Amino acid sequence: MPVEDSRLVNLCPVFVCPDLPKTVKFYTEKLGFKAARHYDKIENFAALYRDDIELILVQARQGQVLSNTERHGAGYDAYMDPAAPEGVDSLYEEFSAQEVKIVAKPHMTEYGSYEFVIEDLDGRQLGIGLMVNRPTFFEDSDLELLGNL
Repeated sequence: MPVEDSRLVNLCPVFVCPDLPKTVKFYTEKLGFKAARHYDKIENFAALYRDDIELILVQARQGQVLSNTERHGAGYDAYMDPAAPEGVDSLYEEFSAQEVKIVAKPHMTEYGSYEFVIEDLDGRQLGIGLMVNRPTFFEDSDLELLGNL
């Protein structure tokens, strides 16, 4: 049985950026994040925070930065959950007002989530939504319908 202190409590995506200051500006001005900038370190990066979300942006040193959709033809680059289903619509309105590129408007998915999709400055697709239909989401699963999911 695992020790409580070793329980995982957060996942922090790391996004590689072609122009780190420009991407930080997008996340702070358009998406409402706060930034801890470390542009003068060996590994130029910024840590971004909004509510309980943490993202790390790192300056690319080589190669082309591609989203999962560009590279693999599928998949979001990250997915963020609001605290309640109503938050999906509120965030959609907030990001629309900031003229963030909307890839998909709020909708119910076939897998039981209510979500929308935006695209960041570097072309990454970010899903924002929440699982609202647990039986649909877990219908073909080896997990029990856990209360904390």
